Amino acid sequence: MDKISAEEMKNEGETTAKESGIESHPYAFHVSGPRNVSSPNWKDLINSSWRKDANYKRTVMACFIQAVYLLELDRQDNRTEQNALAPKWWIPFRYKLVETLKDERDGSIFGAILEWDRSAALADFVLMRPSGAPRGVLALRGTILKSQTMRRDIEDDLRFLAWESLKGSVRFSGVLKALKAIADKYGSNNVCIAGHSLGAGFALQVGKALAKEGIYVEAHLFNPPSVSLAMSFRNIGEKAGFAWKRIKAMLPSKADSQISCEEGGATSFPVGLKQWVPHLYINNSDYICCSYTYADGAQNDQTAANKENAKQTTNCRQAAAKLFLSSKGNQKFLEAHGLEQWWSDNLELQMAISNSKLISQQLKSLYTMPAAQLTPVKR
Repeated sequence: MDKISAEEMKNEGETTAKESGIESHPYAFHVSGPRNVSSPNWKDLINSSWRKDANYKRTVMACFIQAVYLLELDRQDNRTEQNALAPKWWIPFRYKLVETLKDERDGSIFGAILEWDRSAALADFVLMRPSGAPRGVLALRGTILKSQTMRRDIEDDLRFLAWESLKGSVRFSGVLKALKAIADKYGSNNVCIAGHSLGAGFALQVGKALAKEGIYVEAHLFNPPSVSLAMSFRNIGEKAGFAWKRIKAMLPSKADSQISCEEGGATSFPVGLKQWVPHLYINNSDYICCSYTYADGAQNDQTAANKENAKQTTNCRQAAAKLFLSSKGNQKFLEAHGLEQWWSDNLELQMAISNSKLISQQLKSLYTMPAAQLTPVKR
């Protein structure tokens, strides 16, 4: 993609914004949107930015989530189709809105399904979808602290804080149903789910639920929540449990026992099955999500205490995620937790395949399920 196309896209957005009277709105795409990407063109048929440039995909996913925030704000402010802010955040990338996800309790919009807009692409002589561009994207917003939706958003925030689970929320079933529908329609390889903050929490847990059924959907999770009372209590229990295991390791053993990945008759996934590896975007200064970077020290202690048995566990699949870490020194919380940072021009990321303690806790159930529950991978 060339810079001329990027400038043309900005100029087009500015012209449209002036005509609709939202030229100076801080959330207008041409004001606060990314300045280093352009809309798809015929060159993408040869060298797709979706496939070659990880920064491009991250930027577009963040823009789609921003569009969901703005869909709800457009609804609250009674904006019309002519002056709505949200569409400007998906139209430049040649996607279209096909469905909004609404909370039945207050009517608020918390998610949206976007699909590749073939007609708009053909108008720009893009004859086919660029390689790597998903056919469907399910985007989920986080908490909005405005009166019309704040109560239900915070209710789910507190649900996660207390139980580290969102399955009891009405939004969970809605997201799960929507993601299954587009995965069935287009195939899981052609679908992405993306979320920010609370939305990333839903995306992680729904994506994991589908992975247990053998449906693997690419996931992009921005500033996912990592702090909960349930996790704190579990950590205390784990430390006590590891201490007891180390004591037992010093005692004479009656007989060698068969080791599995997890106690209670669980078994690891066969090597031939696919592993679900979500993409996590973390800022070190964001106390809501920074726990994902903590090393699994307790696991290391357990390994050291069971050196003789370690060889028998080599077939166990380790839970892992692609971790993209932003470290800019001390930042204010709103900046560190904000979505806008993820399409910033000067963003510097460190990427690693991580199996930190929290990632292991979140995903280990995928690889230690009872044998009767194992489901073959669905294409």
